[in-house]
Amino acid sequence: MIGSRNPHIDVLRGAAIAIVLVLHFALAYGLKDSPLGTLFGAAFVNAVALNGNFGVTVFFVISGYLITDNSLRRWGSLARIDTRAFYLARARRILPPLLLALGVIMALGSLGVPYFDNADGDRVLPPSFFAPAVASVLTFWHNVLMQSMGYFNYCLNIYWSLSVEEMFYLLLPLAGLLLRRTWLFVLLCVAAIVIGPVYRAHHADNELFYMYGYLACFDAIALGCLTALLAEWRKRPLPFERPLRWLAGALLVTVYLRGIGGHEVFGFTWIALCAAAILLTAHGHVGGGVAGSRALAPLRWMGRHSYELYLFHIIVLALLRNLFDDRHIGYAARLPLLACFIAASALLAYGVQHALHHALRSRDRSGLPGPA
Repeated sequence: MIGSRNPHIDVLRGAAIAIVLVLHFALAYGLKDSPLGTLFGAAFVNAVALNGNFGVTVFFVISGYLITDNSLRRWGSLARIDTRAFYLARARRILPPLLLALGVIMALGSLGVPYFDNADGDRVLPPSFFAPAVASVLTFWHNVLMQSMGYFNYCLNIYWSLSVEEMFYLLLPLAGLLLRRTWLFVLLCVAAIVIGPVYRAHHADNELFYMYGYLACFDAIALGCLTALLAEWRKRPLPFERPLRWLAGALLVTVYLRGIGGHEVFGFTWIALCAAAILLTAHGHVGGGVAGSRALAPLRWMGRHSYELYLFHIIVLALLRNLFDDRHIGYAARLPLLACFIAASALLAYGVQHALHHALRSRDRSGLPGPA
């Protein structure tokens, strides 16, 4: 047993953040021209390293599932969500580390440090552009800003997915309050699932839209929500859970390795369906099995610290790019640098989580509401 956590979810989330880290490192330094390319071939290494945006889709499914499941457990139905308590809980989880990350990026970017400044696209924007950029992160439309401006800040660019998640957090209690009936909420989710591929098909030539748009991502979140509702409705475990989970995992890996290119429309749908199937078969499990083994402990750890890893790994990578020019990193140095990047990101994520946890707990003693 691993406390009350579900190890399958932690492993899935850990794998998702791991491939996001590998993607960003590969885009910065490359991995096919490393010992991995020699051992496994350049095509396979690129398939593993450069399809990391599928990992974000997995995050969306997990988010939809967990937020819906936790809301059902706490309030009994989506229509009875305490909106104030829900928003306060989300703000307490999201804002402290996010504000810290944004502060670091703004401070270094305003000093003109490369990869922190607003010069990641075809134009160089002044430090004053941090005002709308940071405001867009905090008010859930950073992805929309990127669709209009293009890539403009190496570190801030990755926070587009947070805007998608924040918009979901904003809309979920309102949808429950307005729709009242579960079947109407299910219809809303089905509509999002149908609209997603249609939207991606319409924008298949522009990744700023087919990967980053709200409508391009809400289908994955909706599948997570439906998974939680189905698990709550069924109550009993599914027959042949373990074989079904392994089958879904194998299919997820197959779709992942097939890649995004040429599959912009339904590739994300298949990834989301596989992730939802894994969550459905793992519902209610809090220990045991392969996911609870020692061999997968690093992935479980990364899953538990995935939010801090998401926020701060790009800061570590930007600092590394200032220290080590990719043109001077040779064949043998790429894997040690990757290991240093992951280790430094993990240490920073743990330090931030640990420090903020104690800071918030000390504030709780002064009478402020405790963490949800």
